[in-house]
Amino acid sequence: MNHPMVQFRSVQKTYDGESLVVKDLNLDIARGEFLTLLGPSGSGKTTSLMMLAGFETATSGDILLDGRPITHIPPEKRDIGMVFQNYALFPHMTVAENVAFPLSVRGIRGAASSEKVARVLGMVGLNDYGSRRPAQLSGGQQQRVAVARALVFEPKLVLMDEPLSALDKQLREQLQYEIKRLHHELGLTIVYVTHDQSEALAMSDRIAVFYQGRVQQLADPVTLYERPANSFVAQFIGENNAIHGRVESIDGHRCRVRVDESLTVPARLVAPLAVSQPARLSIRPERVVVTPPDGSVDVSVPAQVLDVTYLGRYVRMRLSACGSEEFIVTLPNDGREFSPSCTAVQIGWRADDCLALDVL
Repeated sequence: MNHPMVQFRSVQKTYDGESLVVKDLNLDIARGEFLTLLGPSGSGKTTSLMMLAGFETATSGDILLDGRPITHIPPEKRDIGMVFQNYALFPHMTVAENVAFPLSVRGIRGAASSEKVARVLGMVGLNDYGSRRPAQLSGGQQQRVAVARALVFEPKLVLMDEPLSALDKQLREQLQYEIKRLHHELGLTIVYVTHDQSEALAMSDRIAVFYQGRVQQLADPVTLYERPANSFVAQFIGENNAIHGRVESIDGHRCRVRVDESLTVPARLVAPLAVSQPARLSIRPERVVVTPPDGSVDVSVPAQVLDVTYLGRYVRMRLSACGSEEFIVTLPNDGREFSPSCTAVQIGWRADDCLALDVL
């Protein structure tokens, strides 16, 4: 049986001795996995990464690398590559010297070092940039240098802390692809921190969603999006419409939620709810049908179009529906004309696409 490469065992962290930034973290990371720690600012994700890197010390609990505790091992002895948000390159060194730095620290110099530097610069598409200084490079090129430096000594594990957040959208997406390519080609184990849920969905094998110091859900991207464990995950991962009501009945994994006197909505039960308990229904905008054909949906309700936004590949409609003035529907742009503002329409959805969750 393959043991996890990284294990967090009941890890906690506090800075002031009172409030916990990370609470009882238990997490296994498999060899060769791309795991993303995702969450809003202050949720504990970066602190967890920094404890693994050795730049922060756990208040309690253990962190194991290849089965061995690393709490008292300094960062430079952990054999971990690190890529930071701000690149952290030495401005007085050339690209090649920056990349070679981790090798020189390990006593590797001369031809052996030059060979490794040339190989890794080729991997990140910077073969001809070795003699330049960081100031002569674009942001994307500097981040490629930072990635090369993290890989040059062939570490067991690579940690990335918001590495693409300073880049524009197109470059960010390009580097996402590059990092995933290197992950697959080199069989790297990567732990990646971001607050960008789209980035996490696009890159990860699994995602750990952090909130208030705890992992709310650990799952692959499809499971997180389609079956969020609670209201926070549903709200944080992608866009969704929320309808509030009270559980009227439960039948296995199905329930009916009373929204108002005239509307009871069938839904898929996700959270452990009970009859008469408040519930939050979650429906993704792309799962809502406008003017549904007879028999194609389980729920059909009246709505009024408040505004329509053209976004190229799709159209976003804001509706007044189910007691909300912010009910969103996204429709693929297939060339048809869409209902203008102030138009009364009928919308609907299937019960399977409506999740019954706890109330935040």
